[in-house]
Amino acid sequence: MKLLLFQFPPVILCFLAIAIISQQYGCAVSLPNSETVPAFFVFGDSIVDTGNNNNINTRIKCNFLPYGRDFGGGNRPTGRFSNGLVPSDIIAAKFGVKKLLPAYLDPNLQLQDLLTGISFASGDQLDMFRKYKRKIRKAVGKIRTAIIISKSIYLVCMGSDDIANTYSQTPIRRAYYDIPSYTDMMASHASNFLKELYGLGARRIGVIGLPAIGCLPSQRTINGGIERACSDSENQAAILFNTKLLSQMDALRTKFPEARLVYLDIYNSSLDIIQNPAKYGFEVTDKGCCGTGNIEVCMLCNSNGYSLKTCSNSSSYIFWDSYHPTEAAYKVLCSLVVDNKIKDFF
Repeated sequence: MKLLLFQFPPVILCFLAIAIISQQYGCAVSLPNSETVPAFFVFGDSIVDTGNNNNINTRIKCNFLPYGRDFGGGNRPTGRFSNGLVPSDIIAAKFGVKKLLPAYLDPNLQLQDLLTGISFASGDQLDMFRKYKRKIRKAVGKIRTAIIISKSIYLVCMGSDDIANTYSQTPIRRAYYDIPSYTDMMASHASNFLKELYGLGARRIGVIGLPAIGCLPSQRTINGGIERACSDSENQAAILFNTKLLSQMDALRTKFPEARLVYLDIYNSSLDIIQNPAKYGFEVTDKGCCGTGNIEVCMLCNSNGYSLKTCSNSSSYIFWDSYHPTEAAYKVLCSLVVDNKIKDFF
């Protein structure tokens, strides 16, 4: 993107660039044939959780500052693993559904929240979806429920934790699987999840592949050597899984021709942002905004202890903590990955 640089001081130019880039990557997208989407549903890991972990017995939480530092009016930790919005919110807005996607386990949910979509990320997600269907069938009847379920957009985001944490950081898992066999298992599980989701009525399903996991700040610190380079082994594992996932989705398209299964390639987009940050308005690529930026995530990224210091200019950072991107990076990623694929859902 080319910017016309007038005679402004450097600080003003910085804010001007950020504002223009935010507008470019934060807009809703026109849907084909004047389509409307009744609801938007998300399944996945912490990347797309909008607060379910707040109400689950787990240590993986972020319902405390500095998470949510830039959410809404500021300093509102909601359980989103970022300084502000996450892909669930951003993509729901792109489809014209709503600007904030609530968590299914939010105790303050209203009926309208349920009818227009929610995030099931974390926990037993398909079981929660079954309970959701029973709730809305009781509230609005069988016919309207069938329309909501069949016409809505579904987003599935999974696998990052499996490579970055479960496999890379668990010696027992590595003792039983090499990368090819482990990614085989991951792809098989993903296929089974999609089959079950289809069986529950979903028809318009977007599946996000794995990003360049080896370039996460945490993985640079753990596996990138003294120079904290991207971990090539983890990036290669991501590429291998994505290839297998795409193959599984091709088979499912043949088996379920009435479904719209849309593969969303995040690997190449995430790598391009990291390798060419200035192109997208970023400066810091290898550290998170929170604390040292090298390893802090969840409990280690908090306002009361070690990570009291966070960067003041999160919009120039790709990552908020050592694992999750900033809202600014999410907006760019979502536009690169989703905008040109929206037509494939219809």
